Amino acid sequence: MSFRDIANIAGSAMNAQSVRLNTIASNLANADTAASSEAEAYRARKPVFAAVFERNATDEAMAGAKVQVLDVVQSTEPVRESYEPENPLANAEGVVFYPNVNSVAEMTDMMSASRAFETNVEVLSRLKSMQTALLRLGEE
Repeated sequence: MSFRDIANIAGSAMNAQSVRLNTIASNLANADTAASSEAEAYRARKPVFAAVFERNATDEAMAGAKVQVLDVVQSTEPVRESYEPENPLANAEGVVFYPNVNSVAEMTDMMSASRAFETNVEVLSRLKSMQTALLRLGEE
């Protein structure tokens, strides 16, 4: 596997973690938004990733890989209902609907995504150091 392949894998993984962090930020930003109906309530979003392996056309050897974001899907968990007859968004029964966002789970997911991103930054940094060292050896 070449340095370019490693850089492509790390770069695509960083892009995937960026999408993950953005969906988490969106979920947290909307965690407390109220709605007057279940259909209008914000639903948590989650990215769907896939590992994509590429093969050489000539000898079927592994040519590289990458992380691909397939989609960002809405959670199927039910939204929260709260009886708040004084709320201006309450329906005729006095119920207000809140997103199905679990803030603790989102924060945990954010820490995991951040660490994964940082790991790939470190991979690219070490790859650069190795390339620099190899160039120096070639000059000697």
